[in-house]
Amino acid sequence: MRRILIALAATTIMVGAAAAQTAETTTTETFVTAKPTDVLSYNLINLNVTNNANETIGEIKDLILSEDQLTGYIVSVGGFLGMGDRYVIVSPRAVKITYVENDKKWTAVMNATKDQLKAAPEFKYEGRWQR
Repeated sequence: MRRILIALAATTIMVGAAAAQTAETTTTETFVTAKPTDVLSYNLINLNVTNNANETIGEIKDLILSEDQLTGYIVSVGGFLGMGDRYVIVSPRAVKITYVENDKKWTAVMNATKDQLKAAPEFKYEGRWQR
């Protein structure tokens, strides 16, 4: 009888240890579903950025992703017809992106002036970011 109790106790301990190991296992999602509130990047590239006075102050040229998160918009400011553009990185929290259902149009608005964007630190497409 004593041997049966010892064997039963040992089995219980091994099963408990195996269950504890599988309880910590995590899975990675492979596929996700787009939500109606999500924005596709092609809707943002070349989107004019206006200020609260409805003046065009720049244009979104690129997105910066860091560790799977949107961390910045590269905005061109100045220049004419693609010549003499200067690029700055703007925080996504500084730009309000909305979709106007009636106009079927995306808008980007930020509380800044063109002069403030021109005075911001410049981003250059060089090194690993060269196009």
